[in-house]
Amino acid sequence: MSTMTQIDYAKHAGVDRKTVSRWIKAGKYIVLDGDLVNVAESDKAVATLRDSKDPRTKNASKNKPVKVTAADTDDNTNTAVKEIMLANGVEWTREEASRVKENYLALLTKLEFEKEDGQLVELTAAEDILFSAFREQRDAWMNWPSRVAPLMAADLDVPADRMTEVLLAYVHKHISGLGEPEFNAEQT
Repeated sequence: MSTMTQIDYAKHAGVDRKTVSRWIKAGKYIVLDGDLVNVAESDKAVATLRDSKDPRTKNASKNKPVKVTAADTDDNTNTAVKEIMLANGVEWTREEASRVKENYLALLTKLEFEKEDGQLVELTAAEDILFSAFREQRDAWMNWPSRVAPLMAADLDVPADRMTEVLLAYVHKHISGLGEPEFNAEQT
């Protein structure tokens, strides 16, 4: 644990000695060990609590490389947020938290725009439409043997009830096969 005087810490932080005195008086940023400033804890507090976008902090800011992980904007929003949370945890500076918030809000705005523009469809609405369409197809196929079997029986000179039974059995078999599709991972 390293300590410095207030004057040395002011030079270290790149601010005026009066600024350090004001921080101490206000109980902000500075962690004291007696009359000396605890450098590591104070630097951590300054980085976490101080907003570096504030024009008053330009004197104190140093050019430190910031580790940034960019989320692909085409990823789905929740995945991006989870990746950011896992990558950075909860120990963010105010600037990092603000950046993450702005990115998240931008992704939400993009999502709303794409939805209003008609590029996106609600999953439940799509499922309902597809379910209704396939139910209509199934019902049409189920009714087809009773409509067509007597006509086919007359053309072939066979009993109509037997033709209806045979066609109905084959249609049921065919529809059952359609209801249980085979999954082939190579096709995807």
